[in-house]
Amino acid sequence: CCYVEGGPMITCTRRVQFCAGHRVMGHENCCARIHGHNFVALFTAHAALDTVGRVIDFSVLKDKLGGWIDRNWDHGFIAFEKDVEVVKAVSLVASSRLFLLPVNPTSENLADYLLTVVCPLELEGTGVTVIKVVLYETENCHSEATIE
Repeated sequence: CCYVEGGPMITCTRRVQFCAGHRVMGHENCCARIHGHNFVALFTAHAALDTVGRVIDFSVLKDKLGGWIDRNWDHGFIAFEKDVEVVKAVSLVASSRLFLLPVNPTSENLADYLLTVVCPLELEGTGVTVIKVVLYETENCHSEATIE
């Protein structure tokens, strides 16, 4: 295509919203309690431009990454697998969706999990790499995970 060595890195970003509950085990304040957020995730993707001139069609990012979030996190509870108390409590609620995370579900860890686990899995074979995930817990607070 028209890529020139030393030219700009071209990316595209897709926004995905979801609602989920969590608690931050060991937190010193109110986040130690069960609570939830209206999360917003921004996925920034990079690849050689296709014949149309795109990194990837935005709908593919929505279907693959948003689809994973819909199936696993949206309107569910994300818990640290070692947080036995919360895992037991959420498991007792009929029709609850519980996702066990191998790390404490801080905003930083959720962004990292999306970047390093979910994105490579869902985009395998596309030639596209998500290089940054920005995860907003609120309008005022967000975390970023970036591939250097």
